[in-house]
Amino acid sequence: MIKWIIAAEILFWIAILAGLFTRYVLKHKQLSYLFFLLTPLIDLALIALTVVDLQSGAVATTAHGISVIYIGVSIAYGKTMIGWADDKFQTYFLKKESTKKALYGIEKGWHELKMLGRHVFAFAIGSVIFWLILTYIDPNSTEAMRNVWRIWSIALLVDGVISISYLLFPKKADLK
Repeated sequence: MIKWIIAAEILFWIAILAGLFTRYVLKHKQLSYLFFLLTPLIDLALIALTVVDLQSGAVATTAHGISVIYIGVSIAYGKTMIGWADDKFQTYFLKKESTKKALYGIEKGWHELKMLGRHVFAFAIGSVIFWLILTYIDPNSTEAMRNVWRIWSIALLVDGVISISYLLFPKKADLK
């Protein structure tokens, strides 16, 4: 199963890079959208492979749990990841100035809170998929997936504390 997760991640970034290359180097914006639209299809293929693997009798492993996290994160952060890649592509390959500015103070706090919202959204999507899958497979073979979900729950709580801390203790601009 882990090979399918790695393959999905590689295909995800290949699709994004192909979209950026098509948009900025080949100057074909319409075609670039096709590559960006491949990313949710890659996600669907990974979840389908996970379900098929489990329905064929495989014992649920940590890798199956990670594939579900991958889907939730990809859906919740997909646009953000594409925006990040777009900025990096323009900065490193097209030698343009980065459009991202460093955030400080309350602005940084609100940004972190927004990112926490994305994490909660990813967790909600992943949780629904987790529990749907767990209802259709042998309950005796689900402990590894349940553990992945528990760890992700703890990670979400830690992320929440850290994100809220940016509002309570705003980051100050570096003085040079």
